[in-house]
Amino acid sequence: MYAVTDRGRTRDHNEDTFLVADLATGEPIRESRPEAHTVGERGALYLVADGMGGAAAGEIASEMAAVAIHEHMASAWREDADHSEDRFAHHLVQAVERANEILHAYAGEHHEVRGMGTTATVAGVHGDRLYIAQIGDSRGYLVRGDIARQLTRDQSLTQRLVEVGELTEEEAEASERRNIILQALGPDSDVRVDLSWQSLQQGDVLIICSDGLSTVVRRDEIAEAVRQGAEHRAALLAPGRPRQ
Repeated sequence: MYAVTDRGRTRDHNEDTFLVADLATGEPIRESRPEAHTVGERGALYLVADGMGGAAAGEIASEMAAVAIHEHMASAWREDADHSEDRFAHHLVQAVERANEILHAYAGEHHEVRGMGTTATVAGVHGDRLYIAQIGDSRGYLVRGDIARQLTRDQSLTQRLVEVGELTEEEAEASERRNIILQALGPDSDVRVDLSWQSLQQGDVLIICSDGLSTVVRRDEIAEAVRQGAEHRAALLAPGRPRQ
């Protein structure tokens, strides 16, 4: 597992937040470092949130969303006597909905951040299943072998136009409207959480990222970076070679 966030070269502040948590203990991991991470019997939580709203509002929104989602999963899910996959998925959606309620109420009480919002791509691993709850246009990719497959569907204007045939994918990537998203956590009292799942296999790699990465790095480039990283790790662990 490795998590990192960076404001990049064109922004003067960073509105992204990430979180990793072992749901057996409820403890979050918020530092940017590579680390071996074993998924316990209660599963694991991984999320990326990309805030918006101007000034510090975006940073507040993404951080609040991460905290709210983690707190729900660390309490309601861990206390649930039913450990089934269906209940895990139910709590994942509930956690995102609860985060929206908290952000919406906060913005209503604090006029200086009114209009704040954030995307949320929330992945939960339970057993051999990967669940993703999605709001906005941050993305999840699964790299299997040499192929990176996008697991999420952008909730954006350009994606909608692609689906109805008014734009090609290439035109959407270059469009001035590519940053217009159709929903986010915070601005509205209700959200519709997109939930998907799939079975995992040994060697699968999950990538969750904001549009700061997905708009400049193509899927095939993501797959190639993962492949090179795997080869590097294998070389370091080869017999007779010291670890670095």
